[in-house]
Amino acid sequence: MISRYEQFTTLISGIERGIQKIERDEMVKLGYKGAYAQYLAAMKRYPLGVTAAQLCEICDKDKAAVSRVVGELEAKGLVIRESGAAYRALLTLSEEGRRVAAFVCRKAQAAVDAAGFGLTENDRLVYFAVLERIARNLEIIGREGIPDEE
Repeated sequence: MISRYEQFTTLISGIERGIQKIERDEMVKLGYKGAYAQYLAAMKRYPLGVTAAQLCEICDKDKAAVSRVVGELEAKGLVIRESGAAYRALLTLSEEGRRVAAFVCRKAQAAVDAAGFGLTENDRLVYFAVLERIARNLEIIGREGIPDEE
């Protein structure tokens, strides 16, 4: 019998792989990397701009990953960096960045709708509440360690 640990990690890994494949498949249509999708969608929510430090928190990515992707987004003309300290400078989407971000958000909504086919609104509410609880619990365990068995 498969353990809850194996089932949980396999399902979560499968969800992550599925998301990454969808991001790659959709972004390649525009000539961009799938890794850009999450950042562009996040930045679209902040039309007045966001810092790389804020993107780390919003996207739950480390500083190195954010710096690398933001640099690539700048080089591709999707993001404009205001003057200032690199990590604290305000980042805004260019006109092309806004166009690509809108595409990402449309496709993401369609993917989420398709992935949730057959779920009721109550199913969704319960799913996200449970997923959020698990994420918070794992964050605490990561910080404080696994509780001792009794």
